[in-house]
Amino acid sequence: MQKIVRTIALAYNNLPRPHRIMLGSLTAVTLVVAAWRPSVYHPESSFIVKRAALEPEQLKALLLPEANEAVDVAQPIQVTDILHDELEQKATDDINDDETNDDVRDDDRDEIHSATHEYIVSSGDTLSSILTQYGVTLSDVALLASQNSGLSNLVIGQQLSWESNEKQELQRLTWQVSRRETRVYDRVGNVFEETQKIQEGEWRNVVLSGQVSGSFIDSATEAGLSRAETNAVIKALQWQLDFHKLRKGDQFTVLLSREEFDGESEQSQLLAARMRSGGKDYYAIRADDGKYYDRQGAGLASGFMRFPTAKPYRVSSHFNPHRVNPVTGRVAPHKGVDFATPIGTPVLAVGDGEVVTAKYSGAAGNHVVIRHGRQYTTHYMHLQKLLVSPGDKVKRGDRIALSGNTGRSTGPHLHYELRINKQPVNPLMAKLPYAEGLSGEERANYLAQVKEVVSQLQLN
Repeated sequence: MQKIVRTIALAYNNLPRPHRIMLGSLTAVTLVVAAWRPSVYHPESSFIVKRAALEPEQLKALLLPEANEAVDVAQPIQVTDILHDELEQKATDDINDDETNDDVRDDDRDEIHSATHEYIVSSGDTLSSILTQYGVTLSDVALLASQNSGLSNLVIGQQLSWESNEKQELQRLTWQVSRRETRVYDRVGNVFEETQKIQEGEWRNVVLSGQVSGSFIDSATEAGLSRAETNAVIKALQWQLDFHKLRKGDQFTVLLSREEFDGESEQSQLLAARMRSGGKDYYAIRADDGKYYDRQGAGLASGFMRFPTAKPYRVSSHFNPHRVNPVTGRVAPHKGVDFATPIGTPVLAVGDGEVVTAKYSGAAGNHVVIRHGRQYTTHYMHLQKLLVSPGDKVKRGDRIALSGNTGRSTGPHLHYELRINKQPVNPLMAKLPYAEGLSGEERANYLAQVKEVVSQLQLN
């Protein structure tokens, strides 16, 4: 018998380690099944077969693949706890207490079952995903959202709080839009009535100054301006100077009116701005009508002409985003308007601006591109002769070229485009910038205001 055992042991030890582990595991499972076999009761017998109980640690050890080999370190058993929301746990405890107390009145029971929740909006959240995870029915969410479309504009960091009754029916939702605005939605039957609460902060004027050391945006941020305030300065002064061409050492100062809550700015309004670039001062001062003017009350936004020629010419091809190109036969958007101008017709700048392109280029032939402020650019193509160069400053009505038939063209004409924020629009229908200066009593009041404002816009 001993010889047989030694032979088996020798054969086992000669097996590869993976085989020994597999064989050991099968042996362990067989022992577990045998040990955990259900008790069998034989009424006619005088004995009872008992089950052998194993501790969880013992069962874990038996099921490990390395059970047939020495294990120096005990393997911990991982237990996954189910995390509960603090408010949910409190509600559960209250309900359990309620079930053990038969003397609780019905109105008290309703109060215990009702719940109030608060939630901070995070990335990817929607009104539906927030409320339904706390048990609010989808039908209630749909009813609330359909009656108040503004709730689709939740922003990260905003706070929501709501109340539900014992049937998980939504009764009230409070949306803290900002520090100054709160919206409350109360349920009346099948209607959620909105109440808007606006808290007025304290408005204070502040003067911020800085010096250009890199980009204007970075320099303005360093001076204490928010991104919205910086954009307001750029927009107000865009018709007078090119912010891309500011030089190191250029100075600026701005007068702002800020609404503050608890010492923090909630919103602001630009009252005036002054920029000194290349030794020259540029001003933009806000008048009572909400528009910005220079120190003499002249409008800053230059008006545009509707046509790039001294008189209107026949339109040979209209603006059409689905037009079929007459040369290639392919569907290609026609991003501008073609005027049937004879060769040599003077082409005029439709507004004040800076020439950014003046050259020959493939299909466009000789062409000119003018930038007007930050939002507008105009394009003139198929020109016979160029009269301007890149970097030139032009005024409305200046001659920039003579029309022709260069590039990809089926006949003499002028192709004219107007782009707003880089998007082509119909130049014959688009709303064009237009501003008039102040006059009469309005100008007199404005000039009195200018004296007070300019005294605050001091540069170091």
